[in-house]
Amino acid sequence: MKYNILLLCALCLSCAKVPPPAPVGPLPSDRQLAWQELEYYAFVHFNMNTFTNREWGLGDESPALFNPTALDAGQWARVAREAGMKGIILTAKHHDGFCLWPTSTTEHSVKNSPWKNGQGDVLRELSEACRANGLKFGVYLSPWDRNSAAYGTDAYVKLYHKQLRELLTRYGDVFEVWFDGANGGSGYYGGARETRKIDSKTYYQWDTITAMVRRLQPRAVIFSDGGPDIRWVGNEEGWANETNWSIMRRDEIYPGWPRYLELRSGHEDGTDWLPAEADVSIRPGWYYHPSEDHQVKSLPGLLDIYYQSVGRNASLLLNLPVDPTGQVHQTDVAQLMALKKQLDRDFADDLAPGARATATDVRGNSDTYGAARVSDQDPESYWATDDGTTSAALTLTFDSPEEVNRLLLQEYIPLGQRVKAFLVEALVDGDWVVLDRQTTIGHKRILRFGTINARAIRVTITDSKGPPLISRIGLFKAPPVMVPPEISRDREGMVTLTAADPDLEIRYTLDGSQPGVQSPRYMGPFLLAEPATVRALALPPGGGEQTEVAGRRFDISKRDWRVVYPVDTTGTTNRMIDNSPATFWAPEKGAPVPREVIIDLGREYTLQGFTFWPMQERWSFGIFTDYEFLLSRDNQHWQPAAQGEFSNIVNNPVEQIITFDASPARFIKLRALNIRGEEQRPSFGEIGIITSDR
Repeated sequence: MKYNILLLCALCLSCAKVPPPAPVGPLPSDRQLAWQELEYYAFVHFNMNTFTNREWGLGDESPALFNPTALDAGQWARVAREAGMKGIILTAKHHDGFCLWPTSTTEHSVKNSPWKNGQGDVLRELSEACRANGLKFGVYLSPWDRNSAAYGTDAYVKLYHKQLRELLTRYGDVFEVWFDGANGGSGYYGGARETRKIDSKTYYQWDTITAMVRRLQPRAVIFSDGGPDIRWVGNEEGWANETNWSIMRRDEIYPGWPRYLELRSGHEDGTDWLPAEADVSIRPGWYYHPSEDHQVKSLPGLLDIYYQSVGRNASLLLNLPVDPTGQVHQTDVAQLMALKKQLDRDFADDLAPGARATATDVRGNSDTYGAARVSDQDPESYWATDDGTTSAALTLTFDSPEEVNRLLLQEYIPLGQRVKAFLVEALVDGDWVVLDRQTTIGHKRILRFGTINARAIRVTITDSKGPPLISRIGLFKAPPVMVPPEISRDREGMVTLTAADPDLEIRYTLDGSQPGVQSPRYMGPFLLAEPATVRALALPPGGGEQTEVAGRRFDISKRDWRVVYPVDTTGTTNRMIDNSPATFWAPEKGAPVPREVIIDLGREYTLQGFTFWPMQERWSFGIFTDYEFLLSRDNQHWQPAAQGEFSNIVNNPVEQIITFDASPARFIKLRALNIRGEEQRPSFGEIGIITSDR
């Protein structure tokens, strides 16, 4: 025992001879480090807008409209926990000023709603549900208030500070306080109905607000465009730039900062630790709209968001728009669980601990900073180089070749973010192959590439602010994303089949039969000008687990189609016949408003129906509920073929399929008879036909 103690002391003395590297640049606080570990958590937009079917309310809404029939904050928390999220941030008050807790600062709150006879408190229910499910709880409190008569005066600032104090003292620990950058504009303002402007830098007294949060919730991070703890990523699409510094020149930034594009990458010469949070909704809108039930993001889309946020040194704040019943919609739940399942599979088995790690440079030749530290599963240990060494390589070598398609890197950020550039290579069949060249790492960087059978992986730090400190390298073989291929056809009739994973191949048929491993393999776009049914599946090369079959029926191609009315010399009217529902055509504002379009099919066909996609934009307009469809052989004499209503097209804007008795025609006319909304310009997403041989 005495010998062992002496040996340990000798080892400690040896370690002490090699001090850790000096910090470089701005460093994260303890609260920021704790926040960095969360990585993935939920936004919940649920408020007055849920019941008015808006994104931004005006402030004149009656509290009587807020009346969820089955509000279950426990369901929100269970969904978030089961999806792998670490917390929930709730819109306690949005721009319309309606408060989800019984505040003493305004009558525009749940205390005057029919929900629970005015005795409800959404903040209390959710904070308790979060604690019960092991989740962090956060609050969003809009500085802008379109309801308050005092907005724009000093009196409102005092009310706003009091609202914040209520949120920070009534509901237990708060992990994040979220401030929006939308400030001032038109509103109800107690009946004034006017536009009010404020100076977003000074009006709210941000220094006072920050001091209050620090005093009442010292572990909470504060979010805004400029922090002071975490920053907006500069878009609402959930991605950061590949180069993403966790530092910025913070004193330059304020809510509403016009150079917001810089938020996506940070500042290499930043003065403060200000890491990025990437916010995005699982649907096009932040609030629930029944018209978006068919637009919930796909699994491949959600995976891209994850890898381009968490995988690019940002945290992911994924919004769940709770529906008017008071629950997360089951369509959203299904996609969240699909994402969780795939991510669990992607990172199920780290191959790095089984590899032998070596480095071209080790700080003081000490095991304390040796190459093995990158795979020892200890977040507090790291590989480091000697002072003055800013370029060095780490190699992980397997006993025998391993299949790899994911690389995870982490810096030891308590001593600063350092890496400016790095190179990734793989030893394949005796040759080093370049997989990627990248820039920053930070808290976490994840690279995706096609599956390779590698004997070794080498990461070379080519440029760094001082000695690089790498705390982890992870190597993974993620399984393919097994979702059906996407099938599309352009206006020229070229069909494209797309698998969600590059490691899969696609097999397809054109006669409507079931595809299989013996079916033709998709090698690239092919021409399909005549009516046919394309069915396709994806599977690993040589066979194995198959995706479900995707199928799509195509009619004649639109290669020879021409819009003859309205007359358009710019070609924009072709957007309604380009075979993409994502594009649309509508008359320009201020121009004469045609309520019909005429299309020349190029030659005569026997028609027995038509198809129509309404506009798919987030801010849609010109949706018409009633239509008339007419046919002509000469563009002179017209006969009606169908007239009626697109049932529920406003709330469910999906493809409309209308059939009628077969009739010959070369020209078709679609009329908009009843346009919803104040703006009476009709919009046309995509128009198609159904021929008799379909």
